[in-house]
Amino acid sequence: MLATIGSAIGLFAATNIDDIVVLTVLFLASSRGKPRPWQIVAGQYLGFITLVVISVVAALGLTIVPDEWVGFLGLIPLGIGIWTLIRWLRRNGDDEDDDSKITAVGLWGVAGITIANGADNISLYTPIFRTSAPGDVAIMIVVFLILVAVWCAAGRLIGTHKAVTETLERVEHWLVPVVFIGLGLFILIESGVIVRLFEVLA
Repeated sequence: MLATIGSAIGLFAATNIDDIVVLTVLFLASSRGKPRPWQIVAGQYLGFITLVVISVVAALGLTIVPDEWVGFLGLIPLGIGIWTLIRWLRRNGDDEDDDSKITAVGLWGVAGITIANGADNISLYTPIFRTSAPGDVAIMIVVFLILVAVWCAAGRLIGTHKAVTETLERVEHWLVPVVFIGLGLFILIESGVIVRLFEVLA
């Protein structure tokens, strides 16, 4: 059991280290109004549980979304980042106009970002779930869910820390959309869906 717990901790950390950056940015934005902290936590859980369910289903030999097209989920953070950047540019970076809020991100937006950023979760969880005993899979899932709370707490601690917020205050308006645009582009490029799309169109 201890070996299973240790493996689950290592697996979670390896597949979710990039989520710390996303959560930090979200909590940084939440300190200005939106999204609400509960939306970030609930959205993170909703998205992660969806990833686990997909992995379990895939481990049973079923396919919900063809692997070669999963990368299109990168359009979610890309779209949110572009929308946020456009809103800021339209308001000319006026700090008094409350433009630092990511109004496009709520509960479902956070869940979508989590799912879009979870291709590596699915690719690693699926074979492990497939080759593990049901009891071990249950233990791993429980550990994962506990660690989601730890990740959210870490993201909030960093994103709302006075030293961090003071340092990022001057760049927050463009930092938030850039992080999401970068994440979206990375998912689209790394997954290879853009190349496959051109191949289909050709």
